[in-house]
Amino acid sequence: MATRPTRPVRAGVGDIRRRRLLVQAAVVAAVVVAGVYLAGNVQRNLQQLGITPGFDFLRHPASFAIGETSIPYQASDPYGRAFLAGLVNTLRVSVLGVVLATVLGVTAGLARLSANGLVRLMAGLYVEVVRNTPLLLQLFFWYGAIVYTLPPAAQAVALPGPVFLMNRGVVVPAPRPGPGFGAALALVAAGLIAAAVAYRTLLRRRVEEGRETRPGLVAVALVAASLLAAVVLAPGQPVVLDRPQLARFNFQGGLVLSAEFCALLLALVIYTGAFIAEVVRGGVLAVPRGQWEAARALGLPPLLVQRLVVFPQALRIIIPPLTSQYLNLIKNSSLAMAVAFPDLLNVSSTIVNQTGRTLEVLLMVGATYLAFSLLTSLLMNLYNRSLRRGVA
Repeated sequence: MATRPTRPVRAGVGDIRRRRLLVQAAVVAAVVVAGVYLAGNVQRNLQQLGITPGFDFLRHPASFAIGETSIPYQASDPYGRAFLAGLVNTLRVSVLGVVLATVLGVTAGLARLSANGLVRLMAGLYVEVVRNTPLLLQLFFWYGAIVYTLPPAAQAVALPGPVFLMNRGVVVPAPRPGPGFGAALALVAAGLIAAAVAYRTLLRRRVEEGRETRPGLVAVALVAASLLAAVVLAPGQPVVLDRPQLARFNFQGGLVLSAEFCALLLALVIYTGAFIAEVVRGGVLAVPRGQWEAARALGLPPLLVQRLVVFPQALRIIIPPLTSQYLNLIKNSSLAMAVAFPDLLNVSSTIVNQTGRTLEVLLMVGATYLAFSLLTSLLMNLYNRSLRRGVA
């Protein structure tokens, strides 16, 4: 049976690469046209309403107070300062939430793989209950647990530290810069730079020469030495703890973490930690069993098997879905409005109510959350790329 001769690939539009370029160009053109149409439509509607778009309102006095701020702010400050205060609050919750949720998630994920049946059961119960319960409901639960069950300031629960729990929040000692803070900071910065250089150099030497150089141990030793030098050599105490003391009706000194902040942070950490636990468990189980058996055959104890063999390989699988969980945590922080925590979205809604500049404020809020997400993705992608090069 004669076979039909194959036809050569046609040039021009028939080339698959050119077709792909044409499709991409058409999509970009459609997006641009849609954007121009929407922008023109919005501008015409604003002109009919007698509204001139612009951001000049950010210089006008805000005339409203913010209950909790991490930067100096007064009601007489402009709207731009109020927006910045809300942005810093969102950033503070997000960064702390990412760090604490990672610690909780990794711990719970490894606990689900524990040989101890009770530990495995408790970790599994935590993950299943939290993952299948709405985050908003958990937020209301933690807010009620803090506000309605803790005593007032006069009968605050005292913990070591000293740390005090009351219905207004948590009071902890606040570190303040001491007389030797500048010199100590310079010594610690020098130690961190030396640790980074030593880690990269020893790691490259281990890869090229094939001998053990212990880059992680050397880096930790350099950081510890810099911290010790900062304490010993600094002219004066680098950090002074401002301890809280109970006054007549409230605490003076220290750092007060409001009930709204604590409830939001608890809900975000516990909720996101459950999803991170499953990501970690899936990444560890994806490592071939041969790697486990080979490490055990070398006589490594279980902890070293996890730390030196399994977990470094699992990280390459864990990082991409872990990035998605970090992005979800940042966006879920907008639920702070439910407990009246003055985050970015809460403060922005007050600005809209007073100025009527809905479009401008929405653009600012959207751009801010987009910048947070893109920065998080960039950092995680850089770390993931370093893992795939084998230098992390």
